[in-house]
Amino acid sequence: MTDNIKKDAATRMGKSIEALRHELAKIRTGRAHPNLLDHVTVDYYGTETPIGQVANIAIEDARTLTVTPWDKSMVGKIEKAILTSDLGLNPVTMGTVMRVPMPPLTEERRRDLVKVVRHEAENAKVAIRNIRRDANNDLKNRLKDKAISEDDERRGQEEIQKLTDKYIAEVDKVLAEKEKELMEV
Repeated sequence: MTDNIKKDAATRMGKSIEALRHELAKIRTGRAHPNLLDHVTVDYYGTETPIGQVANIAIEDARTLTVTPWDKSMVGKIEKAILTSDLGLNPVTMGTVMRVPMPPLTEERRRDLVKVVRHEAENAKVAIRNIRRDANNDLKNRLKDKAISEDDERRGQEEIQKLTDKYIAEVDKVLAEKEKELMEV
């Protein structure tokens, strides 16, 4: 009985970590990374489509991305989408290939980005704690319905707390990696 609750909590906590990693991938560090353009969409025959689905995104060097559209008519639209995105990038078009140089980050901008990263990590921790609360409530309801004993409930709560501690430590680890990446010059 308690195994189902524990598995569900572990799955949901794992998804919280993945969501955090996805959000942090959007934050620009000054280094080129293809995932940087994941959330930028372009109008592709009347449908808003992620750039990764209409073009090949590759890393040219540590500070430059190349974007090669599969359809030559998309060059202007992709260029405009990158320009108008919230990333502050300025693509340079050469024929059908776009080079997107990553401008270096200022110290002040890096500190602002660290604050954003910490906020995202705190949101992930809150989500994990909410999952813990839901799992503990499920255990209490099962105890009230006499589906499990008090010992099973206590053991289940201890296991869920261990899971929570493990996933919060994972959030801290992901946060530390991203902060280190942001503060590298």
